[in-house]
Amino acid sequence: MSRPVKRSLTLHQHRTSVTLEDDFWQAFREIAETQGKGINQLATEIDDARDPDIGLATAIRLHILRHYRKQN
Repeated sequence: MSRPVKRSLTLHQHRTSVTLEDDFWQAFREIAETQGKGINQLATEIDDARDPDIGLATAIRLHILRHYRKQN
């Protein structure tokens, strides 16, 4: 299992960092691509919809989990 990696995203013209494991980054990119979106756009949508008590990295992981659960 890979160690979490911090990467920068832009949400509403503001830079932020999110730490995810490589497998989650890859899945996040794949989901964005299949939806015809960039990762910044998808991250912004997730950020706008998340509960303020849930961190962005957790919200992204949950989005990925829900995405793949819907496929089964």
